[in-house]
Amino acid sequence: MKLSMLCCPLLLALPLAAQAIDPGPASPQQQETEGWLLLQSRNLQASPQPQSATAREQELALQRWLKKYQYEIPDFYDPDAGGKIDTK
Repeated sequence: MKLSMLCCPLLLALPLAAQAIDPGPASPQQQETEGWLLLQSRNLQASPQPQSATAREQELALQRWLKKYQYEIPDFYDPDAGGKIDTK
């Protein structure tokens, strides 16, 4: 009884001891990544000239996209089924 009365307040106070991580990036790489993501989301560095593709470029992009559906996806991955690369 006394043990449970002692443990209950300690268990209830346990979340109060939890600390949140400091705000902001933890590393220079994370700072750089967050900077790029902010640039993209705010659209601050967009080109003032709209970029458009010609009909020929659009057709080539469509053909390249459709070409990936020509090959059947194998049931299992076999690393030895591919070709060989000659190294000199």
